[in-house]
Amino acid sequence: MKRKLSLVLVVTMVLSLALTGCGGNQPQAPAAPAAPEEIKIGSVFPVTGAIATFGQSSLNGTQLAFEEINNAGGVLGGRKLVLINEDNQSKTEETATAFQKLITQDEVSAILGSVASSHSLAGAPIAQAAGIPMLSPTSTNPRVTEVGDFIFRACFIDPFQGQVMAKFALETLGVTTAAMLVEQDSDYSKGLAAYFKKAFEAGGGTIVAEEGYKSTDTDFSAILTRVKAANPAVVFVPAYYGTVGPILRQAQAAEIDAVFLGGDGWDSDKLFELAGDAANGGFFSNHYSPDAGTPEVEAFLAAYQAKFNAVPDALAALAYDAAYMLAQAIEEAGSVEGVAIRDALAAINFTGVSGSVTFDENRNPVKSAVIIEIRDGKQVYKATVNP
Repeated sequence: MKRKLSLVLVVTMVLSLALTGCGGNQPQAPAAPAAPEEIKIGSVFPVTGAIATFGQSSLNGTQLAFEEINNAGGVLGGRKLVLINEDNQSKTEETATAFQKLITQDEVSAILGSVASSHSLAGAPIAQAAGIPMLSPTSTNPRVTEVGDFIFRACFIDPFQGQVMAKFALETLGVTTAAMLVEQDSDYSKGLAAYFKKAFEAGGGTIVAEEGYKSTDTDFSAILTRVKAANPAVVFVPAYYGTVGPILRQAQAAEIDAVFLGGDGWDSDKLFELAGDAANGGFFSNHYSPDAGTPEVEAFLAAYQAKFNAVPDALAALAYDAAYMLAQAIEEAGSVEGVAIRDALAAINFTGVSGSVTFDENRNPVKSAVIIEIRDGKQVYKATVNP
């Protein structure tokens, strides 16, 4: 009986020691501190469809910026920025759905995008109603920020862009006659054409032909025949590269003897694939040039080329700037609340790849434009135009 009791006591002591060794009454090791909560940022960049190169460039620029920001310690004491992109397939009708998902399901703190003005005009009312700051890197139509006080942009607007190209035509090229080809179902094209016309005529020029077409058109021979008959010195084509390329190629075939001008929608390597050498001799306004030579541009070029093995276009540069601008606003706000971010954005003083930015009372940036010449199938920096 005593032997059995001794065995029981030994077993009991062994179990007790085992439990003590596993932390029974011993001091516990301190738990690892929880990682700071991530900050979810939405974007609506088309990576498929008609302007997919614009969306992919914007996505690349944003991802590079967030990667750099997070590697440098994030914002608000170590919180990382997480990007959630919704592909609107280059369609206006898909944009509203994308904005709704980001706000109601993903619960993002802010939205970058969209790219095209028509798309941003579809998403902006949703962001405004929800009190979610929206910062479009590239939408140039003035009506975008008129939607409300939560809507911002990182690019100059069409009135300035139209004036820049009209002034360039009148003063640098020394011409007095112009034709315009306007995409009737594009807010971007119609707005830019209107501002170019106003500035060109105010400067003493004459619009000798104004032709319209739809975004689905592929044969421009009829309108180009009428343009040729009007004999303009320049032809202004405010459209995206997917349309501009075929227009330039068909204009060359029609032997139109005029200089072709455009806006930032021309900025894509795809333009050269679509237009061939017909693009040579053209000029367009843009937001930055990789040849600008500023410290910000040089650092951006090196980082972008290392990551994507490509020269960044203006869409990438503007998205990169917008991402950094938003991060700065969150840091200065000390919060991820919509109102706080909005107020910090409105008061921001920012210097980036595309220049220095402050916002006017309509949340549009005050910044310069550059003129790009197309020469031998390449973009060549021509001039900087200040506001």
